[in-house]
Amino acid sequence: MTHVIVLGNEKGGSGKSTAAMHVIVALLKSGCKVGAVDLDLRQRSLSRYLENRKKFSEINDKALEFPIIVEVEPSNLDSREESKRRETENFQTALLGLEACDFVVIDCPGANTHLARLAHLHADTIVTPLNDSFVDFDLLARLHPETGRVAGPSLYAEMVWEARKRRAMTGVAGGIDWVVMRNRLSATRARNKKKMGDKLEDLAGRIGFRLARGFGDRVIYRELFPMGLTLLDLGGRDSPVRLSTMSHITARIEIRSLIATLNLPQAAISEAA
Repeated sequence: MTHVIVLGNEKGGSGKSTAAMHVIVALLKSGCKVGAVDLDLRQRSLSRYLENRKKFSEINDKALEFPIIVEVEPSNLDSREESKRRETENFQTALLGLEACDFVVIDCPGANTHLARLAHLHADTIVTPLNDSFVDFDLLARLHPETGRVAGPSLYAEMVWEARKRRAMTGVAGGIDWVVMRNRLSATRARNKKKMGDKLEDLAGRIGFRLARGFGDRVIYRELFPMGLTLLDLGGRDSPVRLSTMSHITARIEIRSLIATLNLPQAAISEAA
């Protein structure tokens, strides 16, 4: 069975594409067969990342791992219902083209689109990168302005809840594992950082997600994009780029920690390895 991993968050700039790329390369380096789908049809950040990777590999004659990439065509039909039907068919066709993969990683746009909702419905694991900000937190839950207490789930949390409910109604075995990934964390012990942690811990039990420590706020993640590289491509004797600082090495540990926290099917990873 192909395990579908969806990177989702209705807010742009949360680090979905960077996280998706690192998850893809981590699984590829484990020997897994991986498919990749970019549903951000406008910005195409994951697609651009993979294109940069291909160019870097060709120009520098470096052997790099690549996923199987499948595109989902958007619909331009005038009828809203017909447009949804066409996009549903296109999405299902894309998934069928990746059914031989151990894992499929889907990068969603920072918006509530029909294709994004379809991806969440088909997810086995949802990973939600969340910047350490109460602006981002507001997509998960509303806070009372005076008491600061959680007043109820918000837009994105309701979307995930709906996907879980519809998934259960289909009778498909297994539920959707939801992991909220605290992203771009500062190294300092700021008051906001602790408050965010406390609120997320409280919310996790209420609406059913697991917390994962994501990536620190490091320039290296942004510097690697033009080359199409990830931190997992660096550091070895045959590495295209050498690690230069302890910060980069620590960042690689962050990636491995995230993969471990996702608790993906070890049978697929072990068999591929």
